[in-house]
Amino acid sequence: MIRVPIVGALLAFALLVLPPAAGADLADERALAEKYAPVVRIVEQLEVCGYGEPFVPTDIDLLLDEQTVALRGPWNRTDLVEISPSANDLVDRFEYHLDFPGDALDPGCDYNRWAQRLTEGSEPVVYAHVVEEKGKVAVQYWFFYPFNDFNNTHEGDWEMIQLVFDAPAAASALDVDPTEVGYSSHEGAERAEWGDEKLELVDDRPVVYPAAGSHANKYSAALWLGSSAEAGVGCDDTRAPHRELFPRVVTIPSDRAAAEAAYPWIAFEGRWGELQKAFFNGPTGPNLKTQWTQPITWSEDWRDVSYAVPTGGAFGTGTTDFFCSAVAAGSRALAQLLSNPLPLVLAIAAVFSLVIFAAVRATWTPVAPRRIARRRSWGQIISASARMYVRRPGLFLGLGVLLVPIGIAITVVQWLLLAALDLIGSVSGEAAGAWAFLSVVVGTTFALLGLGLVMAAAACALVEIDAGRPVSAWSAYRLALRRIRPLLGAIALFVVVWVVLTTTVFLIPVAIWLAIRWCLVAPVVELEDHRPYPALRRSASLVRGRWIRVGSLVGVSAAAALVAGPLLGAILIFVTEAPLAFLNVFAGVVYALAMPFVALVASYVYFDSRARHELEPVERISELPAEIELAR
Repeated sequence: MIRVPIVGALLAFALLVLPPAAGADLADERALAEKYAPVVRIVEQLEVCGYGEPFVPTDIDLLLDEQTVALRGPWNRTDLVEISPSANDLVDRFEYHLDFPGDALDPGCDYNRWAQRLTEGSEPVVYAHVVEEKGKVAVQYWFFYPFNDFNNTHEGDWEMIQLVFDAPAAASALDVDPTEVGYSSHEGAERAEWGDEKLELVDDRPVVYPAAGSHANKYSAALWLGSSAEAGVGCDDTRAPHRELFPRVVTIPSDRAAAEAAYPWIAFEGRWGELQKAFFNGPTGPNLKTQWTQPITWSEDWRDVSYAVPTGGAFGTGTTDFFCSAVAAGSRALAQLLSNPLPLVLAIAAVFSLVIFAAVRATWTPVAPRRIARRRSWGQIISASARMYVRRPGLFLGLGVLLVPIGIAITVVQWLLLAALDLIGSVSGEAAGAWAFLSVVVGTTFALLGLGLVMAAAACALVEIDAGRPVSAWSAYRLALRRIRPLLGAIALFVVVWVVLTTTVFLIPVAIWLAIRWCLVAPVVELEDHRPYPALRRSASLVRGRWIRVGSLVGVSAAAALVAGPLLGAILIFVTEAPLAFLNVFAGVVYALAMPFVALVASYVYFDSRARHELEPVERISELPAEIELAR
């Protein structure tokens, strides 16, 4: 029989030598996870199906035994295994997938409403996982969202953040601060040192800003740009208004057997969402990610910074706005192509065929940019404008320089209006809407004023060149400014009518029709000495019967000039590391220097339309001289 003192000695020896019991380990893991539980600030959705984030970090138990959830597979998205699968139904299922109610390629508001019903009355949940590797401890917090409503729409979405401790075990990690933090974002993660200025803390709890739709985790509120698979391709929005969440922490044991016993679904080796093509596929779960078992190794590849989209600049945000919207539009087109390819393929083929047909059928030669007052074919107007620009780059680049200060003025005025909007936005929604509308009106007015001046100066320059007189950008503007009052009056009338018509959606076609009829008003004012209203009527008279021709010429050239800068800037986002603010300036400069080409096209259209207008009433056109004398 063993004496009591000997038993006590053996127990003391066991406590000192043998490893701690699993229960003690789990208690330390739970304590560590609770201590640093994240604060989640999602973009608030102010109305159902409106902008914002309708999905919250969701309790997996809500998906289990749920009648609207199905388990399908393997390999095939139509093979049904189980309706309302349980946690045990998911164990060791390889290449199976869960299927939620809705179509990931055409989500509409279905997932929004479904998730709202699913999570009603429940609290948000994050799943903590403590892992030891390379003598360090990592604490992970995993967030599950029912749907990813970003460019790559897909059912189910797992994101996470990770805290790293320079400690060998959870128990010792409780006594030290983390050394660094990583926030997952698409395929990669961004690093922050503990105490970094960008890392926001609330009582030592990291604050996380999931992006609306994509749930990419960010350190602050901004519009974030990504141009790689690691950072995501597109723009992640974490801007206010926010809804602050304090999710309940559920700690999954680090011991695999204990984890699978307590939470059998963690052994699921399939996809947490509908099986789809390409990146529209549902994601795999945490247990299949590298960081689940090798968190420290994974952290070595974290990036140090994400890039916020500039909210302003000397020339606005043309490049970054174009990039964000183009990626989103391209993703929607790809989703449409995968779900119902025939209409989109036919539409693309029709547009492509039309462009090829127009290019082949158009007459591009002879170019002949001189002898401006004569009829030209569609292609000859484009080629003559290009030839004139290339032959006198100093003149026409100089004309475009005027748009640089005008662009800066537009940005400054709109910035001031938006600053005022921020001050009054919380006071009166109607007043805020009025200020935002005023900002658009001001921007439109300045832009049309700049374009009108460039068009007037280009028309004057063409007349001087055709007469063989020397002309510079300064002298062309000096000639144009002699008619500045009627030009400003005509532009003011144009703006008023445009704004009134476009405020109502159903009158936008009328606004476009009138814009094309009045697009020759600047050369009419300058070269025919008309006052504002008669100038608009004269422009309409010249366009009458040639609306499609004039609209296509001026519209195509203007669209090319507007898109050229942002498009080139967006390409540079992918191929260079240039600052986004610089790329926005680059786009603004390209726009300013491309606008004189639009002015040249409009001027040649004016001379062509006038020649046709004055020749057509005569019965024997062939007996008329080829050139019309245009007196100033």
